[in-house]
Amino acid sequence: MSESELETIADATAEVRGNVLMVQGTASDVGKSVIVTALCRIFTRDGFRTAPFKSQNMALNSYVTPDGKEIGRAQGIQADACGIAATTDMNPILLKPTGDMHSQIVVHGQPYRDLSAVSYRENFLPFAKPLVMDALGRLRQEYDIVVMEGAGSPAEINLKHRDIVNMNLAGWADAPVILVGDIDRGGVFAFLVGTLELLEPDERARVKGFIINKFRGDLSLLQPGLEWLEQRTGIPVLGVLPFMPNLEIEAEDSVVLDTFPNQVRSSAGQDLDIAVIRYPRISNFTDFDILSAEPDVSLRYVQKLSQLGDPDIVILPGSKDTIGDLEFMRNQRLDEGIRKIIEQRRHTRLVGICGGYQMLGNELHDPDAVEAATPRQAAGLGWLPVATTFIPGKTTVRVNGTTAPNASYFTSYSQGESLEISGYEIHSGRTVASGGGDRVIPVFRITVDRGAERDEGCITPDGRVFGTYLHGLFQNDAWRRAWLNSVRHDKGLPPLAGELSAASRKEAAFDRLADHVSHHLDIGRIYGIMTNE
Repeated sequence: MSESELETIADATAEVRGNVLMVQGTASDVGKSVIVTALCRIFTRDGFRTAPFKSQNMALNSYVTPDGKEIGRAQGIQADACGIAATTDMNPILLKPTGDMHSQIVVHGQPYRDLSAVSYRENFLPFAKPLVMDALGRLRQEYDIVVMEGAGSPAEINLKHRDIVNMNLAGWADAPVILVGDIDRGGVFAFLVGTLELLEPDERARVKGFIINKFRGDLSLLQPGLEWLEQRTGIPVLGVLPFMPNLEIEAEDSVVLDTFPNQVRSSAGQDLDIAVIRYPRISNFTDFDILSAEPDVSLRYVQKLSQLGDPDIVILPGSKDTIGDLEFMRNQRLDEGIRKIIEQRRHTRLVGICGGYQMLGNELHDPDAVEAATPRQAAGLGWLPVATTFIPGKTTVRVNGTTAPNASYFTSYSQGESLEISGYEIHSGRTVASGGGDRVIPVFRITVDRGAERDEGCITPDGRVFGTYLHGLFQNDAWRRAWLNSVRHDKGLPPLAGELSAASRKEAAFDRLADHVSHHLDIGRIYGIMTNE
């Protein structure tokens, strides 16, 4: 953007303040969240106080706010792009699927109840408008611009009468709408025009511009179609965004994992092969994004035994259905494959995060049917001397701490000093010692909100297997590098210096995305849409 354009925008701050802009899509996964993230960064860099908003989100990949509440991860990441602290006003309703037809309903960061899809639509949504509009109203009072994100498609005819996240919401907020189409999946003009045709006249009038996303090829070949689209609809194309590989922006939908390799790694390439088990209800999989950026790491996701190979590290991630996903692993015989690897390869590590930690213990009990429709219990994998009982309610906290004094396996790779860590917990289980408390060696010593210290996690005496409730653990640069170097040492490899900064990488990714979108979209025209110019 030129200096004169920025000066014009700065002069118009009073006109922009409190304005809203809504990004909707022709379907799920067309790039709405990424475009909202980019716009949040662009507006923030232009000097406007900006915040994201999504009234209702469905995702298993969640984010814990500084005050210990749970929201969709996309809104948390978008807040990061704005340089502000995330709040539940940015995502007042979060749906976390517990099965094909049921979800846990999280309202302003706290679990409300589990509801079927029918019950949610019939008994909850009719009363949701005040909740949603109060949250949006508070954001509009505090920020110059609120960038709103829709969900799925606004043209779902069977869902429109109870809509609180697309065109009904745009009407309540009097928000102009930008409609995004994904050309990569084909039929983008049919998607855009078809969506408009299925909207009511007042809804159609809210659509002020199109964005065509994920374009690959020669733009000149697309130009006749763009001209036809504008003539056919009377709505301008605000830009065509070329496909941008390696975004390095955290995703919220596990569908993105389809782009990760899951085959057995060849002997060539990176020194350390990490296999993450991808069970059906995997959650918070972005915990491991930073590992894939390490120069000596190859990261892949595994769903069946034939894909497991001989990894140097196996990670059991979080789960929204821990006992069900444990059963999945057993049905796939992944538990047998992992045990064989750990017993035969003396350097291989096994790590469990949250639900994965619970699986590593001796027992799992769900007497109150917290994670399923009926009470259940199951034997764990038996790697750690702990047992987990699922209880109503949920722990959602941010924590700080250090490696535990007894966890010398880590400190031996950091010149003998304890390593500082931070992260967040988000779980319904309570994990305690099983089979003798003296056998439990904690991984970390943590504090919550400047409160009392407590031990966290469990590790085997040789340091090869550990479990922890701490999401975001691998974002701790010094700890991550020390731990990877401990694996390298046992594999007979020299250590590497820790040069990768998770925080710097994230900021650079936001700026790279914003630069990309600014170059290909008419940002000045988007400002005009917000100010009715």
